Amino acid sequence: MAQEGAPTSFPELIRRKRDGEQLSAAEIRSFTRAVKLGTIQDSQIGAMLMAIWQKSMVADETLALTQEMMQSGEILRWPEEWTGLVVDKHSTGGVGDKVSLPLAPALAACGCKVPMISGRGLAHTGGTLDKLESIPGFNIHQSVQQLQQILQDVGCSIVGQTETLVPADRILYGLRDATATVDSLPLITSSIISKKGAEGLCALVLDVKFGRAALYKDIKSARGLAQSLVTTGNSLGVRTGAVLSRMDAPIGRCVGNAIEVCEALECLKGRGPDDLNELVTSLGGYLLWMSGNSPSLEKGQTEIAEVLQNGAALRKFQAMLEAQGVSADIAKSLCSPHADYFQHMRQAEHQTELEAQSSGTVLEIDGLVIAEVLHKLGAGRTKAGEPINHSVGAKLLVGLGQEVKKGQPWLRIHYDSPALNAQQCSELQASLVVGNGASFHPSPRVAEFILPC
Repeated sequence: MAQEGAPTSFPELIRRKRDGEQLSAAEIRSFTRAVKLGTIQDSQIGAMLMAIWQKSMVADETLALTQEMMQSGEILRWPEEWTGLVVDKHSTGGVGDKVSLPLAPALAACGCKVPMISGRGLAHTGGTLDKLESIPGFNIHQSVQQLQQILQDVGCSIVGQTETLVPADRILYGLRDATATVDSLPLITSSIISKKGAEGLCALVLDVKFGRAALYKDIKSARGLAQSLVTTGNSLGVRTGAVLSRMDAPIGRCVGNAIEVCEALECLKGRGPDDLNELVTSLGGYLLWMSGNSPSLEKGQTEIAEVLQNGAALRKFQAMLEAQGVSADIAKSLCSPHADYFQHMRQAEHQTELEAQSSGTVLEIDGLVIAEVLHKLGAGRTKAGEPINHSVGAKLLVGLGQEVKKGQPWLRIHYDSPALNAQQCSELQASLVVGNGASFHPSPRVAEFILPC
């Protein structure tokens, strides 16, 4: 390893990482600052990303990269009286993952401050910001001063990344996609934890998903990422834990931006599907316990469940909508007990129902297939910045373990143009597996908790 502080050219740094050598903190600082300032060529950044992808990084290198990325921009500071209250959650992405929408207001209802800086959807995974922008008037763009005021008044805010937070990550993130280095463990770790570290959190929970519709297909790979995230987060002084959750079938019954907002609102009204409730209470309870606001994980889960049932979380969500630009009339209407959601959010022009092709027990529903078809129908984007159709979506009319009859509708697709074609219908039909109920073994969404280290 080169001496600390020794000047090294970028080609030399790339060569050394390519050959599997460990870079010093000073060398990583030099690289990260050059990325931020634009004094390194994109081709050199791409070469370094590929070298990291091929040879990985040890824990000290990953921590140094995370620290430098975090310090490349503004780090949020909060009032002293909020000490121990500022918390957040991050998910590695899935199908039907609307957990953030009920979780943030539920935590606020329990007394926490939740500055949730979220992202947009890319490829088959949906983005929290895209979902919220299905609601007329919702503004994801808030200054740091506005964010602090919303946290003071409401307790939670869901916003996009500002220009001043972690600018080095925005550059690296775009080039990772272009250089096929998205799935590098140290690059994923540094990207996620640098952004969360810049939020000034006291506690962070990570929902690391595994399964057919997740980045990692098996629990062992997901556990490796979770442990890297937990180690790095705690090393930065943020109390960090993780859950490993299954991501095969969609979360809940709805997939797609506007239709997922509807289901999130149902969860906030105490009528959410069991698996969505499980994830919200598990992640929320974990955060309450880690931040010292609940004496145990179980007590924290009970507190989250209570605010979902008694309307306290729903009232926080309504207040957040109004604070972020939604008219009081629309916010009140959406949060009313028997709301007509599509009175305010646009509904797709067409709905087509698919029927089960055989009788039996629902054994599997492949969420990845459903998400990929919806992506082709306009629900998702292939490149950052592309427009999407918020009204495209799918609603499952059956659940895992349920008995179905041949000819019974099992899926409703919402679409405009392009129309749903025969090939897509065939792919969707193949995503439903019906068979002998004796072979069905239900599994909870949460497979494992990883404790702060």
